[in-house]
Amino acid sequence: MLFSSVGFLFRFLPIFIIVYLAFPKYRNIVLLIGSLIFYGVGEPYFVLLLLLSVAINYGFSRYMFWEPQSPQSNRKQKAARRRKRALVMAVVVDLGVLFVFKYWDFAAGSINGLAGKGFLPLLSLALPLGISFYTFQMLSYQIDCYRGNIEKRAGAISFATYVCMFPQLIAGPIVRYGEVAERMENRRVRIRDLENGLKLFTFGLGLKVLLANQIGTLWNLIMTAGAGRLHPLVAWLGAFSYSFQIYFDFWGYSVMAMGLGKMLGFSIPRNFDHPYTSRSLSEFWRRWHMTLGSWFKEYVYIPLGGSRKGSVRTVFNLFVVWAFTGLWHGASWNFVLWGIVFFMLLSLEKRTFGKSLERSRVLGHIYTVLLIPATWVVFAITDMGQMAGYLGNMVGYHREGILVGVTQLVRYLKEYGLLLIACAIFATPFPVRLYWKWKDRWFTVLILLGIFWWSVREIVLGSNNPFLYFRF
Repeated sequence: MLFSSVGFLFRFLPIFIIVYLAFPKYRNIVLLIGSLIFYGVGEPYFVLLLLLSVAINYGFSRYMFWEPQSPQSNRKQKAARRRKRALVMAVVVDLGVLFVFKYWDFAAGSINGLAGKGFLPLLSLALPLGISFYTFQMLSYQIDCYRGNIEKRAGAISFATYVCMFPQLIAGPIVRYGEVAERMENRRVRIRDLENGLKLFTFGLGLKVLLANQIGTLWNLIMTAGAGRLHPLVAWLGAFSYSFQIYFDFWGYSVMAMGLGKMLGFSIPRNFDHPYTSRSLSEFWRRWHMTLGSWFKEYVYIPLGGSRKGSVRTVFNLFVVWAFTGLWHGASWNFVLWGIVFFMLLSLEKRTFGKSLERSRVLGHIYTVLLIPATWVVFAITDMGQMAGYLGNMVGYHREGILVGVTQLVRYLKEYGLLLIACAIFATPFPVRLYWKWKDRWFTVLILLGIFWWSVREIVLGSNNPFLYFRF
């Protein structure tokens, strides 16, 4: 079920909120059941996989701290071995399930291609919605339990509710249990929380429907009009349009998740901090998908040694993190390439000009604004030949001549010019600052009402309405 759908906005959400508020003593149970219904509308069969994953991980966490009767002398040693064994089993099971559903066909197809024959079968399994996100949440819980970072372990209902909570179940943010543990056990929902949450949700809905969806049509037009035979300016226009689409699509979803969390009595962490205003790629990735970056830093980069074991080891650790980051986004070679490209660029920044860029207000922004759209082309186009053709178009290289030229560029700018300006403005911090400054003013309420009904109109008319991160 999409947040930006009539079914969610006018059926699921109102009914759920009424039931949620009517049973304050059973809010975790209501939230769990509601979340399973939310997930089951789009993925009825994979609800069983989700529940099985939750049950197995809860069993591992209980086993991690199970204390059988044993002599006092070796009790600590046995407990340490048991915790490690439980963690290893949880990691193997969780990543194993993720590999089978998301990566098996990619790995088997690549191996078959190298071998020249198909001796590994392709499973052709559908990808369960949100599996990358909820797998990482369960892993973070297991690792935090092993490290002793969670003061009070979750009960069965609390753990299941934490994993399945619908505002962040299928596209994040990736929430750690410690961030919601207190509210999971005891939370109040005030009228003020409902009001502020609804305002924030509407703001995110506008970002998604009125900006991401609309600018996404320009990217689709350019790709279908003749990718590989584009005038350089048209190619750059397409790259900028996709950059805006993926940003407002994912940021809008994250803001809606934060608003829904506030309505339910939770504080869901912020996932974006105006990344397109960055002065370097390193800064960009400190501001983009911050919960994923934090997850890889906390559970992969630092355990590998981070930057504490010399320059060579630091480069290797960065390579591992970015290889995993690319693969996390999708089982395709373009995602692997995308991760490697960022690894090389970030390594170069760290060793040479990164600090100088961040000190330069003008050069840093120009550098980021030119490089980020090119990297998004690598991310967006899965066909390597088509990707190479598009990147070649951006620097003026054409194999067969220009098919989409200046005439079409002028038409695109006339049709989408104001939308591009709006996207550029909303990519800066100023609209958000104005929102937080004036969110309680009467005119802001009127503006948000207008955004809500305009968004509903676009949804009903059947405009382009994908969530790009759902496929990751």
